[in-house]
Amino acid sequence: MTDFLFQPWPWYVAGPIIGLTVPLLLIAGGKMFGVSANLRHICASCNIGNVDFFNYDWKPAAKWNFTFLGGSVIGGFLGGYVFANPEPIALAASTVSDLQALGIQDFSGFVPDDLFAWSSLGSVTGLLVLVLGGFLVGFGARYAGGCTSGHAISGLSDLQLASLIAVIGFFIGGLLMTYVLYPIILS
Repeated sequence: MTDFLFQPWPWYVAGPIIGLTVPLLLIAGGKMFGVSANLRHICASCNIGNVDFFNYDWKPAAKWNFTFLGGSVIGGFLGGYVFANPEPIALAASTVSDLQALGIQDFSGFVPDDLFAWSSLGSVTGLLVLVLGGFLVGFGARYAGGCTSGHAISGLSDLQLASLIAVIGFFIGGLLMTYVLYPIILS
């Protein structure tokens, strides 16, 4: 069983599991799949300042949302440390050469240590990627009314036009980041 957990799951296993998540959540009482609303609930529970956006009754949604968030963190820890695959991630030769042209040389782990190591955090590039990127992702998720998982999984399966527009925007933003901004930041 653990051998199965230590390897990447094929699309025909992972896809249906993700696809069944939304109907199961709807059957379980109309729950939604997403993470970004948790940030708002956390701020509302801390009562930071007198900001109207955070003045609402956050308690009815908090139990499910905080359980979901906690499970995501625990799942990430289990996947990243307990069941981590010791083999380097398999990348296409063209991807490796493109990343090397940007100055990324270490491909021994799941993510390149050149960008995601603690030592990289103190660099200008590391700060730009982490702080500015984190702010833009957080702001964008709230501005779009949800995160990529909320819109792409829950919103699209609920046939919401706003989610389709948001997902198209996420893809455009990802392409711009990959082909325009990352080469500038990493140069």
